[in-house]
Amino acid sequence: MTTLFYVHDCTQQDIATFLGLPVTTVNNRLHAARQQLKRGTLTMVKDTLEAHRLPDDFAARIGRIVRTREGVVEVLFDPTNLPDPLTELTVSDTPRRRAVTVQVVQLLEGGVVRCVPLSPADGLTAGMTVLSAGRRIEAPAGREAVDRAVRLLAGPVREPDRAPELLPTGIKVIDVMCPLVRGGTVAVAGELRTGASVVVEELCRRLSREPGGVSIFAFIPPYEGPERAFQEMWAKEGYTGGTAGTVQTFYFLGQEEWTAERLATLPSVDAVIRLSKDLAQLGIYPAVDPLASRSRLLDMGLVDPEHAEIAARVRQALAPTAAEDQKPRARKIQRFFAQPFYVAEPYTQQPGVTVSRVEALQICGDTLDGVHDRLPEAAFYFTGGMDEIRAKVEVEGSKP
Repeated sequence: MTTLFYVHDCTQQDIATFLGLPVTTVNNRLHAARQQLKRGTLTMVKDTLEAHRLPDDFAARIGRIVRTREGVVEVLFDPTNLPDPLTELTVSDTPRRRAVTVQVVQLLEGGVVRCVPLSPADGLTAGMTVLSAGRRIEAPAGREAVDRAVRLLAGPVREPDRAPELLPTGIKVIDVMCPLVRGGTVAVAGELRTGASVVVEELCRRLSREPGGVSIFAFIPPYEGPERAFQEMWAKEGYTGGTAGTVQTFYFLGQEEWTAERLATLPSVDAVIRLSKDLAQLGIYPAVDPLASRSRLLDMGLVDPEHAEIAARVRQALAPTAAEDQKPRARKIQRFFAQPFYVAEPYTQQPGVTVSRVEALQICGDTLDGVHDRLPEAAFYFTGGMDEIRAKVEVEGSKP
């Protein structure tokens, strides 16, 4: 009866005639059948919805493109539910019937995130719908995409006839071996568990109020930071994730094969800070590799001659081919470059320290000249300047 009515479009009278029943009986039975269908349909729909239930935060993960320029996309989200740096986003390009994958490289103010495409992204325009996948990207952007993004995000190329100005950080190994340029750019990269994200956050903490600032391109290894703890620290300091005062940070997924030489070829990069797993295993933090890190200020002779000479001597002493009589002094310098960070105070239980470039250079030069030969290596480890080194000797009961 139900099949005759709903599938074959028979009327109640047709059914009554075919089955030899009163029309009222047909109507009653169709009514009962509709009730059963309704109950069955509701159960079926409920089961289907439960099986394909959307996450509770699904709606908050939807954003819209507000600006595009030369391959960089800016997307507006609910400010209370922003995707983290390195999160994968999907752009719905309805006119072309395609999906374009982009990754978040920076959080801006007002709920806007800045992204770079991981696939061809021509034709993306303002107003397109974007969904946050709620997960970290798995594959790094290609070389061409990274080069294009760095070229655009680094800003205009500096005038060649304008002498660069040093940007002191108070971090010994950086100021001596790979000094930064005020208003310039630096690439930070390292192997897994070398603390790349920690170095980035420390630079933001130290330089956020420096005139001119710096742009940091952070190439973070898979499964490492930017850690939530540091994002929370930024919030307490009044920063947005990716912008700390005069410092801008752009996060990319790192690649093991990206050497310091490869990073130095990135457009407009003034310095490269490369971190080493070997140093991290020795407990040297920050695990900045003095041999692999570089700066155009040193490469082009744009620092004072004394600085350039000491940096070259340090590099020579730390090289695997260094003379045997230089190795004890090289180990002291290696340990001297270990330094407590401000952002790591809750974990190291040691206050962060700042050492001037002048003092750091002086200690490196004196150490190489043998001035500190009678001081034990342990006194140089994880300290600040010369006063702290001597104080450590006294506390440990050593005699110089």
